Amino acid sequence: MNYFKGLLYDGFVSTTKVPFSELIQHPKATVGRLAETKRHRLRLARRDGEDLILESADHADVEAAAMSTTTRLFVSLMKHDEGARALLLALPEVFPWVRFLPAKAVREFLLELVESANACAELENMAPLEPVVVAWRRTAEVYADPELHRTLIEPHDGTDHGPVPEPPES
Repeated sequence: MNYFKGLLYDGFVSTTKVPFSELIQHPKATVGRLAETKRHRLRLARRDGEDLILESADHADVEAAAMSTTTRLFVSLMKHDEGARALLLALPEVFPWVRFLPAKAVREFLLELVESANACAELENMAPLEPVVVAWRRTAEVYADPELHRTLIEPHDGTDHGPVPEPPES
């Protein structure tokens, strides 16, 4: 599981998990369980594929509207010095690894995060936000390792060592 999904699913979302087969075998009873769950959603665990989320369309619409409102609020805060400062102060609590970034990079991350979240909310698709967070986290990892950072910023002799392999998933 990558970092961002871990943050979303492990840290904040408590979704009742049921086997996908339960929905197939007992659809009415399974759908009836939606109202009994804390978040009004069920995580359908599948053996042969990615888990699915079952929730009512009304509930999904309410969550999308809340996300849109929240991102518009962050965009508005960023337009004012006091709001931007408050967000910058809160950022290390949400993403502790920003402590390894230079101050200028922390501001750049916050701006990209808020702008991307706003665009994602407009599209009603938060998936493009994950690569933004992952890329900045990897940047923080470079700054956290003085030897790696030094190696990456030193001038090189121009030797081409071929293609760089994909990094392992976090």
